[in-house]
Amino acid sequence: MQSSISEIPAKHKKLFKAIGEAATTIDQDAYVIGGYVRDFYLNRLNMQQTKDIDFVTSGSGIELAKAVANKLEVGNVSIFKQFGTAQVKYKDLELEFVGARRESYRRNSRKPIVEDGTLRDDQLRRDLTINALSWSLNPDSFGVLNDPFNGIQDLRKKLIRTPIDPEKTFDDDPLRMMRAVRFATQLRFNIEEKTYTAIQKMAGRLSIISKERIIDELNKIVLCPKPSYGFELLFKTGLLKQFFPEMVNLHGVDVRNGQAHKDNFWHTLEVLDNVAEMGGDLWLRWAAIMHDIAKPPTKRFSKKGGWTFHGHDALGAKWTPKIFRRLGLPMDERMKYVKKLVRLHLRPIALVSDEVSDSAVRRLIFEAGDDLEDLMLLCRADITSKSEWRVQKYRDNFDRVEKKIKEVEEKDKIRNWKNPISGEEIMEVLDVEPGPVVGKVKDRIKDAIFDGQIPNEYEAARKYLMNIKEEYIKS
Repeated sequence: MQSSISEIPAKHKKLFKAIGEAATTIDQDAYVIGGYVRDFYLNRLNMQQTKDIDFVTSGSGIELAKAVANKLEVGNVSIFKQFGTAQVKYKDLELEFVGARRESYRRNSRKPIVEDGTLRDDQLRRDLTINALSWSLNPDSFGVLNDPFNGIQDLRKKLIRTPIDPEKTFDDDPLRMMRAVRFATQLRFNIEEKTYTAIQKMAGRLSIISKERIIDELNKIVLCPKPSYGFELLFKTGLLKQFFPEMVNLHGVDVRNGQAHKDNFWHTLEVLDNVAEMGGDLWLRWAAIMHDIAKPPTKRFSKKGGWTFHGHDALGAKWTPKIFRRLGLPMDERMKYVKKLVRLHLRPIALVSDEVSDSAVRRLIFEAGDDLEDLMLLCRADITSKSEWRVQKYRDNFDRVEKKIKEVEEKDKIRNWKNPISGEEIMEVLDVEPGPVVGKVKDRIKDAIFDGQIPNEYEAARKYLMNIKEEYIKS
């Protein structure tokens, strides 16, 4: 673990000295605080590719930002007067300035009461000890570490802990419970016992926090290298059920006649980790989270077939917009992408049988379109079992499916397929107005191509149209 400010990048050291000098000209003290200092001691500065740095001052953050902008000879200062903060963009960095303050929250309000305070007051209001570390930037004490809550020790112990009594910390701003889990997940730290217990006790307090703030923290957990660690903490502390009860409902195993199904909550986390390990982006990870979300209401048991979850793919797709809207996730193409993958996630493995026709393969390629590779990655991630032999068997089967899909795709060029016969041409040939009959004829042509009756070519499709037109011309 590094221990000297002299080891920071030279460009940052020069910048910090300039900020300290600017603060002196307006008779204020200045400190760099929070993530930059924490990541320095964790040797994560370069890995994080630092873009934003937080500074706190003993006076006005806005006045310090103006003084810094003047010294650095940069353009306008972005001022957020209602928050008493300001931002200066300098080269590839965003410098955030705030006056030292103390905060308190009304019992049922998300908005804090803010008052001027000292550096220690500002550190007291921080969410975690490891985020309360600061360095002095004043010329007479440049680089001196301020660590009033033993944050350095917590970094060494890999421990997440609040600066003051955790119940007070979380009562003031319940989102700090989500942040504790998020930092534990990002850093692979443990949550200190007293802090963990306070989260369990106060999980219900999360209800006053906006869905936008919650989903921002949740997405940061989803994007971690091993997101299951964060979801396990969210589940065990009771936070997850506050905003995502459908996922909590996946937990549990029923046994009938000695037959048990897998625990779909832990299975989902395993699939999520697999997707993360394969490099899946945020929305493919959300498809992993959602792929089995509708298993609980579709669960059935029969003596012949055992446990089944028929239709959970279709129901899960139907639920996706509702859940996205409630969580504050985007309702645009990203939601539609997740919905599509949830709807299709069982289809590829159904193609394992040698008796499966090329028609079924063509239809999957067409429906998946440009998302076919992501669908296949999700399906491969969905192969989980405690039996290594069983996993390998499923992987071998899936290799055959991928080979079959590739062969059909290369031969028939079905992906992002467009009907070679337009609606206008159908209306002209049949001498009909726009209406249901046009759609029916287009579907006939599509089915003929997908079923291999005719080639995927205009001339063949035109000839087929002429052969069937009599069926649709009014007598």
